[in-house]
Amino acid sequence: MYKIKNHLEVSNDHLTIGGCDSVDLVKQYGSPLFVINENRIRDNLKRYRAAFPDADMYYAAKANGNLAIMRILALDGAGADVFSGGELYLAILAGIERKKILFNGNSKTDAELTMAIETGVRVSVDSIDELRTLAALARKMGKTIDVAFRVNPDVSATTHPKIATGLKSAKFGIPHEEVVEVYREARDIAGVNPVGIHCHIGSQILDVTPFGHSTARMMDLVEKVSALGIDIEFVDIGSGLGIPYEKGVTVPTPKDLAAVVLPVFNERCAALGISPKLILEPGRYIVGDAVVLLTTVNTMKAAAKNFVGIDAGFNLLIRPAMYDSYHYVVVANKASEKPAETYTIAGPICETGDILARDRQLPIIEKGDTVAILDTGAYGFSMASQYNGRPRCAEVLVKDGVAELVRKAEGIDDILTNQIMPARLL
Repeated sequence: MYKIKNHLEVSNDHLTIGGCDSVDLVKQYGSPLFVINENRIRDNLKRYRAAFPDADMYYAAKANGNLAIMRILALDGAGADVFSGGELYLAILAGIERKKILFNGNSKTDAELTMAIETGVRVSVDSIDELRTLAALARKMGKTIDVAFRVNPDVSATTHPKIATGLKSAKFGIPHEEVVEVYREARDIAGVNPVGIHCHIGSQILDVTPFGHSTARMMDLVEKVSALGIDIEFVDIGSGLGIPYEKGVTVPTPKDLAAVVLPVFNERCAALGISPKLILEPGRYIVGDAVVLLTTVNTMKAAAKNFVGIDAGFNLLIRPAMYDSYHYVVVANKASEKPAETYTIAGPICETGDILARDRQLPIIEKGDTVAILDTGAYGFSMASQYNGRPRCAEVLVKDGVAELVRKAEGIDDILTNQIMPARLL
């Protein structure tokens, strides 16, 4: 079995997570169950900080908006990249410093822009139309809000097309060849104060070369914007560094990322005589491998394949169905046993695509076994739904062998939350 010291280990043939026995966790909190290892989150953030000692880390809240996770990161001094009013609310509630919150997004509502002004966070403006709307709202409220502009750098990152965000055809950002004129308008319009520049080229990126290209393009723009008399206080280059979902695959580290970003950033800053703060937005790297989804085997079926029917499907983990993504699987109550059969792990959703793992060599599986799906911390629960009338499961936080409930499991009644039956139908 794949092991990570102080995170995923084996004791008495059982998978342990942060020192907690996975089988015991299921007995105590039910199945399915997301298990979050606090120490792994902190360690992942430390590695990023060690590679970029002078930069700020803004956690990409979309990866996992669990309040306990965001509080852990707030206590460790992280900022937040938020993409909605809800994520902004969570970041503030978690205690993240408002000066370290950047409100990103390509289609913010007027209500969300008003919320940003009221809370005093900075906004990454995605279009000239948004600039004018935001400025008008700020003037109406008698305030001035600090802004950056999200640049579409037209840089291709090798990743799944659905999570490549820096391409010319993507919906995000202002085309790089047009953004200087937008800064010029922002400089001269009341209600906004341009102080930063922002881009993001994608997620689950396994080749750091494009980050060097995007950083160089950003610094070209910084030079042109600075020539307008605008003081660029921060340069946010996003993140998107991938993690090794398939064990044994070599992936770049934060140090590898720093090796292509920092020389460009530091040399261009020195040449321009400026010292903006560098910001990165790690999300997947921070939480991806820190969470395990524990499930229980409902049924076995020998058909075209050896199907293992578990109690979690793409209602809780949509990545395999949406992105054809790979997640490592462990039979948690037989973690020391050798592979003996080929299985396909299927969820209970009424969709043919509800397959979480295909053709895996695993120990003999039986009804009632605990199957652990690894690396589910990023875009797992945050993309979960109640599809097929299935309540979402609980989440527990583990640290040094102690487990704490951080989200209660939903019940059947929660499926009816906010639904209203018209009186005429009663």
